[in-house]
Amino acid sequence: MPKILLVEDHEEIWDFLSRRLKRRGYEVILAHDGEAGVQQARAGQPDVILLDMNLPVLDGWSAARALKAGGDTRAIPIIALTAHAMSGDRDKAIQAGCDDYHPKPIDFSKLLSQISAALGETATAG
Repeated sequence: MPKILLVEDHEEIWDFLSRRLKRRGYEVILAHDGEAGVQQARAGQPDVILLDMNLPVLDGWSAARALKAGGDTRAIPIIALTAHAMSGDRDKAIQAGCDDYHPKPIDFSKLLSQISAALGETATAG
């Protein structure tokens, strides 16, 4: 069962996503700020990280840079989740170390495809 670390500070979003991902057969670990997300990634070694970019304590850009700088977390794919959908925001997330980018509001079937791609699986819509 693939393990996903969801780093998100808005309860409605983490509740919605974690429930739907669990129904799809994923194990979901939650962190509610960037610093906790980095710690959870190091401790739990998830297969994919869904990282909100606008987080308390340590923002998503800083968390992504920290994860990509760590030898134990460098290879974990990170998908940025952000309401920042302006021109250049995708590039900013990729430059910070994210492997993919998903603008909010979340399109769950598209996000599932992105997770499958990050895991190296054949994408399935759902």
